[in-house]
This record gives sequence, C-alpha cells and structure tokens, in this order.
Amino acid sequence: MNLRSAPASPNREDALDIARRASAIAKDRFRRPLDVQIKADASPVTQADLAVEDLVRQELTRRFPHHGIFGEEFGKTGAMSEGFWIVDPIDGTRSFLSGQPLFGFLLGFFGADGAEIGLVGMPALDEFFVAETGCGAFLNGQPVRASGQTELGSAILYINEGERIWRAEPAVFAALMSAGQTRRLAYDCYPHALVAAGHVDAVVDYGLAPYDFLPVSVLVREAGGVMTDWDGAPLTVESDGRTVTAATPALHAQLLQLLQGARCS
Repeated sequence: MNLRSAPASPNREDALDIARRASAIAKDRFRRPLDVQIKADASPVTQADLAVEDLVRQELTRRFPHHGIFGEEFGKTGAMSEGFWIVDPIDGTRSFLSGQPLFGFLLGFFGADGAEIGLVGMPALDEFFVAETGCGAFLNGQPVRASGQTELGSAILYINEGERIWRAEPAVFAALMSAGQTRRLAYDCYPHALVAAGHVDAVVDYGLAPYDFLPVSVLVREAGGVMTDWDGAPLTVESDGRTVTAATPALHAQLLQLLQGARCS
C-alpha cells in the first residue's frame, strides 16, 4: 500500500489536540449572552454547541478523511466502515447556558474492534480525561484509576438525571435514594469521569444518547471500572441510554441486582 494514501491512525494525542481547540471556543462563549433554541426533543442548543461541533468536524475531516463522524448536532456524515468519530460538542447544554461550569466535551473513536479512544473534556475546569484501548486512562497527562470500592453500602453513588428516573422508574429512584454511603444528584459526563479518577464509586444514569455514553465508556474501562446498560449488557450505538458505571465488577454487580429488584417489585 502506498503510505501516502494509507488512512491516518488516530490516537489519544489527536483527540487531546482537537479537544483543546474545541474547549477554547466553549470557554470563550461561557457565561456570555447566548441565543438558545429548543430542538425537537425539547433539549436546548446554543450557537456554542454548533460552533464547537463545526470546528471538530473540520479538524476530523482534515486529519482523518477516511473516517465517518457521528455528532449530536449534525448527525452522521461520511463512511462509517473504516471507523468513525462520535462527538458531543457540549455535554450539558443546560449547565452551560445557566453558568454552571460542569458542562463537558465528549469525543470518541470506534474502529473495527469497537471503542478505541474516549475523551472527556471539562473546558471550564481545564481538565482533560483521555483513554486509549490498552494504554490506560489519564487526566491532564497523569494516570488515573478507579477506586477499587467493592461494597455498595460504603460507596459514593451519583444518581444522574434523577427527576427523569423518578418520573419513569419511581421504584428504581426510591431504591437508589437508599443505596450507598453517600449519594449525590447530578447530570452529564463529569460524575462518570470522577469514577475513572477514583473520587466517585458509581453512577446510575438515564436517557442518554450514544454520544453521551460511548466516549465515557472507554475512559471508565481503561481506568479499571465497568460501564454497561441496566441489564449488564455492553454499550453499543443501539443501547437504550440507561447506564451503570462502577469502580469494580463486584460493585457493578450489586447495582445491577438493586436495579433488577426495584424494577421487579
């Protein structure tokens, strides 16, 4: 094969460079007047979401013309057969537009063997979590590892999208509110990244799209944690958006048991 025509091979350094460029746009528009529109699914979108994804798509197309792109704002473009990138330009637009600094940026690459690269950027915090299959997980260049917690009764548990779980699965919400040693209600990608960093032990989430959970799943896995759907199945583009993240298989199994018991009660 002519090396000049061979598809470029992405790595975590590419993801980090693109994330830093994207984060600069988000930071520049954070806590400034915004034109907010409501999409068909009732979620908000701002000009910052669109500008970030546009830049990311330009960078990905320039560096990896053979790869497809699946983004929240502009959908799927290009051929997916040789690998594709998945992009959430601002994960937590409601946080972003309300001045809350815990919005994120998500980028992942998926090749023939599945998820290979996952990045969680926190623009307002200047934190960049990144992982590549077989290479471990890192925060701003330093290795991170999940906590090793094995007991749900001693765990720090985050419940993401709590009001949505309460409306759709009230028995599950009630069970979660009695689980763990410490509980926090939260949103978006940061709690999952905190599992990878060893600060949080578990996260139960609800109503996610593939660009919300697939990049995060690589980070969690490479940090030694486990992330699946509520039935314990691996996460794919077709997953229903209900996820369980845990620091260890033992803790993950206890959470699955809790969810199963609450749903069958």
